[in-house]
Amino acid sequence: MIEQIRETAKKLLTGGEVKVVIGYENGGLPQTTRPVFITSPDEVGRLVWNKHCYANVARFLVRKEVASLGKPAIIAKGCDVKAIVVQIQESQVKRENVVILGVTCQGVGEPPLSKCPICDVNTPREYDYLFGEKIPPRTDINKFADAEEFEKKSPKERWEFWEKQLSKCIKCYACRQVCPLCYCEVCIADKNQPQWIETSSHTRGNYHWNLIRAWHLSGRCIDCLECERACPVGIPLSLLNRRLAKSVKERFGYEPGYDKEAAPPLTDFKQQDPQEFIK
Repeated sequence: MIEQIRETAKKLLTGGEVKVVIGYENGGLPQTTRPVFITSPDEVGRLVWNKHCYANVARFLVRKEVASLGKPAIIAKGCDVKAIVVQIQESQVKRENVVILGVTCQGVGEPPLSKCPICDVNTPREYDYLFGEKIPPRTDINKFADAEEFEKKSPKERWEFWEKQLSKCIKCYACRQVCPLCYCEVCIADKNQPQWIETSSHTRGNYHWNLIRAWHLSGRCIDCLECERACPVGIPLSLLNRRLAKSVKERFGYEPGYDKEAAPPLTDFKQQDPQEFIK
């Protein structure tokens, strides 16, 4: 598969169809990879694809530094492509301005990351080139099982759980920096006139930051788990995000990242939308 990817990348760069290929190269330590930006056909040999390609490189598509390089091609597994679809829906990326080199994926990590056993996009749903044998979408999974189990706890137990978890937050904002869907030029956490979120790493400030960020991702988070993987103190952020995703699916029948033509429910209105909050 990697030789086919390199060959295609070389052809695209040589023909001038793209100016940069965003992908992965071997990292500085064994069994690691890191994002790489290939701008010359002579460098395509640096590209790799293996179980250690964790990073959701779609986040680079919305960076000005990358946009300045010219039209990109991007090596993307299914969850990366879901992020690209949301970026297209939100007018951050134009579909015709990116070449998607989709790769089929049986899961990354050894053992696989927790997102992989509940993945239903082993074959990307949007691509220009596809590498690897197509894998049929799974229909036997419940991606909200952990959220449903957590809901069985009492309100007091849930509060104590999140109080303990969010007390660990050190306000490093690694979750924001790694997220492919956090691309506000000025984050609400950085605004100080007025100041919406307290910057101190204490209970109130930590709740403000993590809950507001989760709300900003509701109906948008594509469950790539990059925020949780980047968190240096191990806060289970995906549990919070997935609980909101479950609510959006139940109320609006919508899951982000699957259809670039679909209107996200929090930016759209339908007569049949639940309106029990209107008195």
